[in-house]
Parts: sequence; structure tokens; C-alpha cells
Amino acid sequence: MRIGIDASRALRPERTGTENYSLHLIRALLALDTSHQFTLYADREPKPGLFETGRAQWCVLPARRLWTHWRLGWEVTVRPPDVLFVPAHVLPIVRRCPGVATIHDLGYLYHGTKHRPLDRAYLRLGTAWNCRSARRIVADSQATRRDIIAERLCSEDKIVVAYPAGTPGMEPIRDSTRLREVRDRYRTGESFVLYVGTLQPRKNLETLIHAFAGLVRAQHLDGVQLVLAGRKGWYHERILAAVHASGVADRMVLPGYVEPEDLAALLSAAECFVMPSWWEGFGLPVLEAMACGTPVICSLASSLPEVAGEAALLFEPGDQRALEQALLRVFQEPGLRAEMARAGVEQAARFSWETCAREVLSALEDAGQKE
Repeated sequence: MRIGIDASRALRPERTGTENYSLHLIRALLALDTSHQFTLYADREPKPGLFETGRAQWCVLPARRLWTHWRLGWEVTVRPPDVLFVPAHVLPIVRRCPGVATIHDLGYLYHGTKHRPLDRAYLRLGTAWNCRSARRIVADSQATRRDIIAERLCSEDKIVVAYPAGTPGMEPIRDSTRLREVRDRYRTGESFVLYVGTLQPRKNLETLIHAFAGLVRAQHLDGVQLVLAGRKGWYHERILAAVHASGVADRMVLPGYVEPEDLAALLSAAECFVMPSWWEGFGLPVLEAMACGTPVICSLASSLPEVAGEAALLFEPGDQRALEQALLRVFQEPGLRAEMARAGVEQAARFSWETCAREVLSALEDAGQKE
């Protein structure tokens, strides 16, 4: 079978959640022991060595506009693979092959005001199109699967749940020199609470900012900083305004995008990692923090309880007081911190890209069978 994969998102220079999902899943698919051949479609020349391509070939289709529906759509119509997989975008409107697409989450339906109107409309149309036109749908979590079914976007038997994993090789960094380097590079200070991800309203960073500011004013977090690391997303001005209005802006650091080679050390240096999101399709940073032995606090929203298991402290995403109490427990209970670190490493180890790739490959094989 010849399997085509839209690899365009994996080539982005500053990858976040869906781009990293695409990168690591494609790598895991290519590493499986299978006789299938793969064609990787891209909108730009890939960096050398990005993928092991012994059983794969690149098909580079440069285009500035409408790449998916024009260039990719034309290619898979004229020279169709047996099945096309789109891990982080939408299936081409015109194609002459069955398709499989990943639906990461439906947060735009439940927290629409936290998305820009045009983005929300595009997500709605793109998700509906994927669910209608794909032969199989891959969901990141049982929560996303339930949402798809509840919204009647496609039949239940069309959906396959394949859990992603964190970045391979993430582990606790103990080297003091390396930890000092990342503290200096990202201006974290010696002790800090960490968030890593895009700065946008659906991440619920305002609740984290208010909770941290309340604890600082109550003199419960002496010398601790809050580090909000990540590139600026839509409506990031709301987050910047919350920082400036907090009264403790001098204790908050926004260092920008974290380079992949620095992530494990930055997570390892943090006192704890917080993922306060209103909605997550999966939440890869939760697993990455756990793999580094960093205590994790995250919201009860959507898929996050599936990811965190019993290894994290959980809170309702709108409950600032509950988040404050969770932060206090992490700082004031050394025994709890040690137990969370141990349990987190175990929880992260339950997820693997190889398992995810095998489930996705099975869906691709089903979808590619002649009807």
C-alpha cells in the first residue's frame, strides 16, 4: 500500500502542539516494521535528516496560497496514493483517494469567544468536512471522541482513538550547569512556576495569573516567579493586560518560544508545571513535564484527566481558589512533590508514539482497502 501523508505542519520552524504531533507521529509511522511505502507531501523543502526516509519519498509542492486544496488536492487527484493521512489540517476538497484525518479537539464549539471569528468559522467548516469526507477519523482522546459523537459529526464506528505521547527522549535533567544556562536564557530566576504553550485565551492563563498574584500578595510564594513561555497567539493582548494589571508584573516573565533542545532542562528546573486550559485535545506538555519529573497541576477540562491520570493535582478551570490551593500544596508539602514527581514519570511512560503509530496505521490500512 502507498500511504500519502500531509507533512507540511511538521516542517514549521516553531512547532507547537499539532505540529509536534505531526512530526513525532510521522517519525513513528516510518519506523514501524511494515511493507507499506510512504509519500510525504510538503509545501517547502524539508531540513535534511528530519525523517528517516528509507521507505518514504518527499513530494514537495511549493505554493503560497491554497496549498491543501490546490497543490496537494491536484497531486492526489492526478497521482493518488492508496490512502491519504492528514494529521494536523484538513483533507483536500478534491482528491481521488480515501482519506484519514486527525481531529484534535472541538474547543472552538464550547469556548467560541476565545477564538477569533474567522478562525472559529474555519475550524467549524474544516472539522465538519474532515468528519464527513474521511473514511476514518483519528481522535487524540476519549474526550474528543465523545465530543464528536455528541455533536453528530460522524458515526461512532468511524472514530479511532490513538493517544499521542510527549517528545521522545524527555527525562529529568540534573546537570547544574545546564539548568543554570536555561534559567539565564529564559530569565526564570532560581524558583519558578512554569507554563509552556501558545499565549492565547483558550489556555486560561488569566486564571493562572490571578492565582499566582493572589499568593504573592499573601506572601506565600516569596522569591518565586511565574514564567509564561511560548509564542504569542490570537488575543494575546488580553493576557498581557492581565499581567500588567496583576500588581506583581515584576514577578512574571514572558520569554517567548522555547527551543526544543531547551525544553527538558526548563521543565526540570521548574518547581511545578501548570496547564490551566479551558479545553485541550490532549495536552502534550503535561506528559513532557511529567517525564522530566516535574510536579504537574492541570485543569479538569476535556482530555486532561485522561492524560494526567492520578499523577497531577486537578482543578476546575474557572476556580482560581482551587488553583491557589494546589500551588500552595506543591510548595508547602515536600512529600507530595516527591510523590508527584515519581508518579508523573510512571504516567508519562504509559504513552508511546509507537503505540499511537500502530493504531493510526491500522486505521489507514482499513481506510485504504478497496470497497
